[in-house]
Order: sequence, then C-alpha cells, then structure tokens
Amino acid sequence: MKRALSIATVILAQLTTGSILLSLTSCTPITITVQENVESPAQQTVKISGSGSVYPALKILTKAYEKKVKNIQFIFFPANQSAGGIDGVKKSLVDIGTVTSQLKTEDNNGQITYRKIAQDALVVATHQSVKGVKNLQTKDLQEIYSGAIANWQDLGGPDAKIIVLDRPEDESAKKLLRKHYLGKDLKITSSAVLLSQEADLIRSVQDTPYSIGYFSLAYATANNLPLNRLSLDNIAPTVENVKKGKYLMVRNIGIVFKTTPSQTVQEFINFISSQEATKDLLQSGFAPSTTKE
Repeated sequence: MKRALSIATVILAQLTTGSILLSLTSCTPITITVQENVESPAQQTVKISGSGSVYPALKILTKAYEKKVKNIQFIFFPANQSAGGIDGVKKSLVDIGTVTSQLKTEDNNGQITYRKIAQDALVVATHQSVKGVKNLQTKDLQEIYSGAIANWQDLGGPDAKIIVLDRPEDESAKKLLRKHYLGKDLKITSSAVLLSQEADLIRSVQDTPYSIGYFSLAYATANNLPLNRLSLDNIAPTVENVKKGKYLMVRNIGIVFKTTPSQTVQEFINFISSQEATKDLLQSGFAPSTTKE
C-alpha cells in the first residue's frame, strides 16, 4: 500500500540562479529551473529627412539592413528638399539627410560629411496609351514642353492631345531636364500640370492616358512600372548607358551625416559601402557608387 504524503514543504533554495528546490516529505527532492526574464537591448532609431528623390534608394538599403540587424528602426520624415536634410543634420534634428548634390562650401560647417550612394538616371516616360513613340530627339522634347507640339500624332503616335506633366523649377529633376534637353530659357506651356512631388508625378503618368513625364529610372525598374520608357536622342535609359556616360540625364544621390555620428548611424553607413548593399542597389536600377566621395 502506498504511503500518503502528509506534509509538503516548498523551499526556495537559490533566487539568484532561478532554481527552486521542492522537498516533499518521503519523496526525492525535485529541482525546477525557472528561466529568468532577460531584457532585450533597447531599440535604436535613425531619423531621416531631406530630398524625396533619394528615399527609394535609401529605403532599399534600410530594408536590407533591418533584416541583418535587430532592434533598429529607420524613421523617414515627409520628403522636402536637400536643404532641409542638411539643415536637419546640422541642428541634430535628424541623423541622416538625403541630398541630390555634394555639399556646397556654405552648407558645410565642418561638422557634417557627405557620402555619395549612387547615380540615378531620369527616364522620360509616357502612359501605355501612347503607342508608336519610342524615341524623342532633343527638339521633340523641347516642342512638347513648350506646347509647339500638342498632339502625339505629330510624333508618330495616336491622334490624342499630349498631357504634359512637369516639376517645379527648383527641383533637381527639372534642373537636369533643362540642363541636358530643354535649355534654361524655354518657356513651359501653360497647359502643363505641375506636380510638387515625384511620387505624385509617377502616379499621374500611370493613371493619365496620353501623358508624359520624367522621374527616377531606378524607381521604374524596381517597381516594374507599366509605362513606355523613351530613348532620348537614340540613347536608351539603362544602367549600362549610365555607367558608360552615354545617357546624360543622371543625378547623384547621397546622404549627409555628422562627421562623428553615433555608433548606430556609423554601422549603417559602413553597410552602405558593402558588396551586399551594392548588389541590392544595382538590382533595383541604380548605378552604385564605388567611392566614398
């Protein structure tokens, strides 16, 4: 006949080790190990602001980095312009500023550093409804944006009015379009639709039949946008042509940060120069920088 247990005592033997010794009368002692609560490292944040033209490249890099490093969060503030990113870093409001050109002497207070990430071509593209137009000469582009040519039929396309989508004069994309194709004095047609953000222009080209606009080639490539990408002066907008210097309308995209950044920021900046980051950018249609200029 089994002997009943009349007395049970619970003895806490070692709090520090998380072990509890249970001693039951007439029974063999049993040791139960209790797992202690281990606090995970505090999450680190990296705040980013500046030119929206750089955001697509930087989001590719931050997404890849978040897969490698836990407890880190990248916060992208609403896009503005390069000057906003530079000012934000100088005032310690953000950790990284996004810019489309190198620092000017007057912008550098000696406490911030510029790093080129990649080159991004600007592609001139049309809505899918524009059939028969694959290439535009410089003169064609000038006449479209001035309003001298207002129907696609004049360029071998459909009999439809050209919807011209444009960017503000102080935006890097518009400056490049003027520099390489339009010229600084060309008057833009009054019927052009002005869009302040590149993302708005991209959506508008996709949604508006017979429209034309210009924006990031890398964004179009990474997102496989269903648009007609046009050659300019018989040069196709490809990464290979960018690398060879054949395709002219290219902007440098980069970041600025404190010359002595936090360890969290420095480790991410180191990642930007890695082979993995270079591969990710190349696959997304960017021409990665091979230098730390």
